[in-house]
Amino acid sequence: MMRGLAWCAVLLASLAACSKPQPPEKERPPVPKAARATQMRDAIQAPIDKARSVEADVQEAADAQRAAIDAQAH
Repeated sequence: MMRGLAWCAVLLASLAACSKPQPPEKERPPVPKAARATQMRDAIQAPIDKARSVEADVQEAADAQRAAIDAQAH
């Protein structure tokens, strides 16, 4: 029984000697939710904006092709 008490005393002394662990250093702060939502919206919107920007060029090419076909038909 004395051995058990001595072992407990050693264990308690070693636990008391331990200091609190230091929190890990953060490399960069977390991104706020609003910023993530903006990034997500921008990532979704970018291809849509690109498609809209080339829509006029595609329409002009289609009109030119249609005009060329009509000119050959007559």
